Amino acid sequence: MKTVKISALVIAMAGVFATSAQAQSAKKNAWEGAYGQLGVGFGIFTPSLSNGTPKYPAPYSSVPATMSTSNINNVNTGIVNLAAGYNFGINESYVLGVGATYYPGASSSATGNLTVGTSVSPYSLSPALNKTETATYNVKNLYSIVLTPGYVIDKDRLAYAKVGYTGATIGISTASIAYNTTNLTGYTLGLGYKQMVSSSIYAFGEVNYAAYGNKTVSTITSSSGATYSGIGVKGTGLDFLVGVGYRF
Repeated sequence: MKTVKISALVIAMAGVFATSAQAQSAKKNAWEGAYGQLGVGFGIFTPSLSNGTPKYPAPYSSVPATMSTSNINNVNTGIVNLAAGYNFGINESYVLGVGATYYPGASSSATGNLTVGTSVSPYSLSPALNKTETATYNVKNLYSIVLTPGYVIDKDRLAYAKVGYTGATIGISTASIAYNTTNLTGYTLGLGYKQMVSSSIYAFGEVNYAAYGNKTVSTITSSSGATYSGIGVKGTGLDFLVGVGYRF
């Protein structure tokens, strides 16, 4: 009975290895299959804020006011990138992958000027008010869903492009405006290269570009009770990544 059990186990193990070998041989190239990776690098986000329209609470709601932005600085920050996906083999030389990426944490902050002007001061009979505050903003919750067509140089090297959908959250505050967030969406493009360093582990390098379309912020309320509407927010991003991944 013991000999029968051992024989059955050997046959089962042989079947598993045979199935695995058959699956590997069925691949059109070495880069077909699932992967996961971790990257670190440097990112630049260039925001654009368009002018809005402030409105003061009663009894000063009829006071005409304008809002303008100036000296908007880029967000320059270190980044971490998590990604996973699957490459479908087309033939010996090409793959078409689908992947998802996420950048955990928030970026470092950058600043700009927010100036509110009125024909008369809304809270007294004094002359026109022209008040400038420093606005502080950052980027967080950055993600993307992409297609990654790739060229298989050989079993150890892969060059690829990226195109897809991306989103991010922009947070902004001033001395009189509490921290507010706005979600932006857009498209992303990228180029990358992977190099195997062991049978399953690879190193990679990427450059990615993102463009976020204009989003109008409907209402932001300041500590004085004034509301700011019609503020347009958009921007572009660029990041450079290096990292390691696992090819299944």
